[in-house]
Amino acid sequence: MADKDCIELVGKIGSVALIDGRNGTIDYNKFARLGRQLAPGMVWVSSGATEIGRLDYHKRTGRSLDEDDDTAKTDYAAQGQAILMQLYREFIPSAYSVRQLLVEHQHFNDEKKRGHIKRFLLRCAEQAAVPIVNYNDSVSDEETRKLEIHKLVETRGEAVQLVDNDETAAQIANLLHAKRLIIFMNGVGICKKVGDPSTLIKTIGGATAEQVVKNIEEVKSYCVGASRKGAFGAAAKLDYIESCIDGGTTVYIASADCDIADVISGAAPRTAIGVGL
Repeated sequence: MADKDCIELVGKIGSVALIDGRNGTIDYNKFARLGRQLAPGMVWVSSGATEIGRLDYHKRTGRSLDEDDDTAKTDYAAQGQAILMQLYREFIPSAYSVRQLLVEHQHFNDEKKRGHIKRFLLRCAEQAAVPIVNYNDSVSDEETRKLEIHKLVETRGEAVQLVDNDETAAQIANLLHAKRLIIFMNGVGICKKVGDPSTLIKTIGGATAEQVVKNIEEVKSYCVGASRKGAFGAAAKLDYIESCIDGGTTVYIASADCDIADVISGAAPRTAIGVGL
């Protein structure tokens, strides 16, 4: 399939959005609403395995693993990933196949592996399948990962790190020349005043990609904080998507409570970023 046959949409949702924080349980309503919207031609990047695994382990044993132990993340992720995929399979329309893709930083720093991933994702669209992508935390040792990335930076000057699934989604959007990238978050989008929806920045646009990127840099001054430990916040989201703008992708940052179609149409509050906006 040629590059012109690009994927319509790459989307990403984070762990916090998939958990009912008040009750400390999986938000099944969120999975049900989201699953009904997913279809072939979309690639969905979903966090949540580690947190879902933690909840499931506690429910079954009445205890938690040592949260300060890096191996706990491995164990929780391995337990939660199976449940994550089960939930997407349950709620994505039965006419569509559902496929799992677990990635690591090394896959995006190797051209052959990038090409393999690209061809797989394009075949999903051809074969009426919805791919669900997540970082492979169950085989990720933090110390080893940092060492590998450091070596890549030393030899190449830069490296794809995939320390956050926002970056994963942006890298996939670039790889596939996606028309649109949606990043769901807790807030309504990028706001001038964090936590104040009335200050929502509805559009970051420009006549050229260079102008859009310049405007993104100015907006970053409003961005502070992150939704959870280990998350990188709104400024990091803007960092990751700059290369998408160069590639012609229109980016939307919106609340995970919104429907995909409403985000794209503008019926839901969101920050839209792209050339010509």
